[in-house]
Amino acid sequence: MAVPITSLSSPRARHLANDLDLNTPSLLEVLELATQIKGAPSRFAQALTGKYLTLLFEKPSLRTRMTFELAIKQLGGDAVTAVGPIADREPVKDVARNLDRWTHGIVARVFSQSTIDELAAWSSVPVINALSDRYHPCQALADVLTLREQFGKLEGLKLAFVGDGNNVAHSLMLTGARLGIHVTVATPRGYEPDSGVVAQAAAFGRVTITNDPREAVSQAHAVYTDVWASMGQESEAARRADTFKEFQVNDGLYGLARPDAVFMHCLPAKRGQEVTDSVMEAPRSVIFDQAENRLHAQKALLVMLLA
Repeated sequence: MAVPITSLSSPRARHLANDLDLNTPSLLEVLELATQIKGAPSRFAQALTGKYLTLLFEKPSLRTRMTFELAIKQLGGDAVTAVGPIADREPVKDVARNLDRWTHGIVARVFSQSTIDELAAWSSVPVINALSDRYHPCQALADVLTLREQFGKLEGLKLAFVGDGNNVAHSLMLTGARLGIHVTVATPRGYEPDSGVVAQAAAFGRVTITNDPREAVSQAHAVYTDVWASMGQESEAARRADTFKEFQVNDGLYGLARPDAVFMHCLPAKRGQEVTDSVMEAPRSVIFDQAENRLHAQKALLVMLLA
């Protein structure tokens, strides 16, 4: 049985170009809807019947592509995927206005946030940011869903992000702070998250930026890291490996967190670099729960935006 969008009380967001496009009530409803979908997927098996989406991928992808394609199909819709540069032959605004004539939504994984913003500005159908250089909102939705499953709540948790102040850090701050999570980000000097994003997140809740990974991890409920050099930063990999070596999440650093702390990573991981294999495989590692929850969180997002 299809579940109508009228069952959701918050105003429907037009796009998810960045985390704040979902207001806080809508954010909470996405999490609740994701829990319902995960528990009873057959109830939502026709939610997107007759809907077709475009998936645009400028960057390689495993989790994002698989989970979006599966989410759309398991909700009764279908997707067409295009891989490669989005605007090498024509302007983004022309791409957007072609795609919105053919499909009901656009999911884009891109190098530049400006591409997402331009798609959203020109598209008459919902645009979902599946990753940009500035934000990774779908990952953050899966992450907070995972934390809520692990701890039964979000309010009052401390999440320590250790590494580069990147797109994942930005989205964790913007999403986590609104849900009552104390998000602490520890980076080497010069690699802190964008100050404007920090200010936005701090307006909603508690955010701490530090250059001391031990301070960040102390008594944390969750310890989170990501690769030190993201796609497009390969030329910086050797220099970053030296700069970030004191920020590796190993047994010693992880041991400063609470005894019940979970380990988190958005994947793919460079085992032995930003995190040791022993931490990746620790009993409280929830990295594959996060990966699974990309599917459920994105289903909820698609239902909210399109059903």
